[in-house]
Amino acid sequence: MKIDEDSGGMWCLVMFDLPVLTKRERHDAAVFRHLLQDMGYCMIQFSVYARYSPTADGNRTTVLKVKENLPPNGKVRILHITDKQWSKSLRFANLRPQLEDETPDTLLLF
Repeated sequence: MKIDEDSGGMWCLVMFDLPVLTKRERHDAAVFRHLLQDMGYCMIQFSVYARYSPTADGNRTTVLKVKENLPPNGKVRILHITDKQWSKSLRFANLRPQLEDETPDTLLLF
């Protein structure tokens, strides 16, 4: 597998705000979350899912699948950042910095 030498890999973040007032909206939101999980994404925060790819091209599938499966209401944003940028992110929990590395559970099949 070819690794993007310039970036050291890419992270794809899918962020969304979906309505959940009706039973149908809750169902649509759950289907969307399950789609992301089936594609190998893990939840970073509520409504923020991330997946690592060793190349920038590895995230094209995400954009196509998300566009094909957008819920009828709500907002979805897809952001690609380099592994280097991801590693420089700051995390806080309960007013304290989180120093340990955050590595989402991912499965890589060859």
